[in-house]
Amino acid sequence: MEYKTRGTCSQLIQFDLEDNKVRNVRFTGGCDGNLRGISKLVEGMDAHEVIRKLEGTPCGFKNTSCPDQLAKALRTALHE
Repeated sequence: MEYKTRGTCSQLIQFDLEDNKVRNVRFTGGCDGNLRGISKLVEGMDAHEVIRKLEGTPCGFKNTSCPDQLAKALRTALHE
């Protein structure tokens, strides 16, 4: 799936869902090292668990972040 982010330095999140497990998360743009780390941490996790942990995470003075946008992307994918 591809998800166009809103309000973050990253512009796009790509990932796969296999039996509700998160796989192959890739961010375009944003803080490369941090986003690679997040991608590794969520690999193989249940999508609902990732959403529970990351949803609502702010970035500085923004009310969203790349992790929050990943949670939104997963929620969208689960409802499709």
